[in-house]
Amino acid sequence: MQHLVFLALLTGFAQPHFHDARDQIPMTADAIFSAAIDVSKEPWTSKYGPQSDLGFSGPLSFSHLEYKRCLEDASLPFDIGLIGFPFDTTTSYRPGARFGPFAIRSGSRRQMGGGSKGWTLAWGSSPFNQGSSVLDCGDVPLSAYDNAKALDQMEAAYDTLLSRPVLGGIDEMYKERTKQFALDGKEHPRIITLGGDHTVVLPILRSLNKVYGPVSIVHFDAHLDTWPPRGTTKQESITHGSFFAVAAEEGLMTNTSIHAGIRCKMMGLEDIEHDDTVGFQVIATDDIDDYGIKKVIEKIRQRIGDKPVYLSLDIDVVDPGLAPATGTPEVGGWTTREVKRILRGLTGLNFVGFDIVEVAPAYDHADITGIAAADIVHDFLSMMLVNEPPKPHVGPFSKDDWIL
Repeated sequence: MQHLVFLALLTGFAQPHFHDARDQIPMTADAIFSAAIDVSKEPWTSKYGPQSDLGFSGPLSFSHLEYKRCLEDASLPFDIGLIGFPFDTTTSYRPGARFGPFAIRSGSRRQMGGGSKGWTLAWGSSPFNQGSSVLDCGDVPLSAYDNAKALDQMEAAYDTLLSRPVLGGIDEMYKERTKQFALDGKEHPRIITLGGDHTVVLPILRSLNKVYGPVSIVHFDAHLDTWPPRGTTKQESITHGSFFAVAAEEGLMTNTSIHAGIRCKMMGLEDIEHDDTVGFQVIATDDIDDYGIKKVIEKIRQRIGDKPVYLSLDIDVVDPGLAPATGTPEVGGWTTREVKRILRGLTGLNFVGFDIVEVAPAYDHADITGIAAADIVHDFLSMMLVNEPPKPHVGPFSKDDWIL
C-alpha cells in the first residue's frame, strides 16, 4: 500500500497535504520534493542557466506566450486573448481548416513573443511591450458532428472570455480602448480568434453584439461571404459563404462595412447588389493596381470612421502562390506584403476583435501559409495597441521621397 501511495505522488494522481512542523503551512508532495532540491547547484543550471525554449522547441503556444485553458482556468487575467476555433464542417470546397489553429501557432514559433522581442522596423515597437497582457487561451473543444452545437459552443466560449475582467491598470502604459463602446460601460478583453472556416465569425458576432451592439466589419477575403442563405434546413443555410447575410438578418452588423481583396466568380451583378443590402462596400483585388495602397487604406478608414469595428481576415485574400493552404483558393490575390501594409494603415480604428481563418495546412508546403498567418496575427496585436499607423521607415530616405 505504501508503494502505491508513493507511486501516486510521483505520477500526480494524488496530492495529499503535509505540514511543515515549524510553521504549520500546508505542503504538497511537489513542494516537499522541490524543497529538497537546490536547482541552482545541479549540473545543468549551474553551468547553463534556465531551461529556456528555442524557436523550434517547447510546448506549442502562439509565439511562446503564456498558455492557459482559459475556459476552465480563470487564474490568469488578460487584456488580449488568443483562442482557437478548430472547425471546418461548413466548407463548400476543401476541408481541413480545423487544423488551422495548430498551423498558425506552429508558424509563430520563431516570433518568440514577450518583452521587446517582437520589435520590428515596420512598427518601430513591439506588441508585447505596450502595457497589455497577452495570453494564449488554447482551443475550444468543438463538436465535429453537430454544426448547431459547435456554433453554440463557440458563442459560449467567446461570451466567457469577453466577460472576464481585464488585467488593465496594473501597467501604467495600459490604455482603455473598449469601455467607451461597451453597453455596460466597462473595459472588456479583446480576442484574436484562430480559425477554423469562416463560419466561426457568426457566433463571434453574436457574442460581440451582447457587449457592443452592432459593429462594423472590415473583411479581407477573395469572396463576398454575403450570399443569401440556401438549403432545406436552417443549419444547412449557415455556411462559410452565407454567414454575413445571416448576421445582417440578426441585426449584428452596421450598414457601414467593407470588403478588401474581392476577386471570386459570381452569378452576376445581382451578387454585388445583394452584398450592398447586407451593408458592404467592395474593394476589389485589382483596385490596388488602379488606385494604390494608400487609397485602399483611405477608403477603408473613411467607411469605418470612429465606430467599433471587427476585422476578419480570410487567408485566401493572399494569392495562393504565397498562401496555398486554404479551402477555396483564387488566383490573382494580394501579396502578404501588401496585406500587411494595408493592415498597418488601419491602425487607430476602434477594433473590438480580430480573426484569421481558412488556414488548412494539409494543402501547405514548407509551412508558408501558417508562417504568413502567424505574422499577420503579430500585426493584429500591434493594431490593437498602437494609436496611429506607424511612420515610414526613414533610413537613407526623407519625407520628400515618400510615394503619394
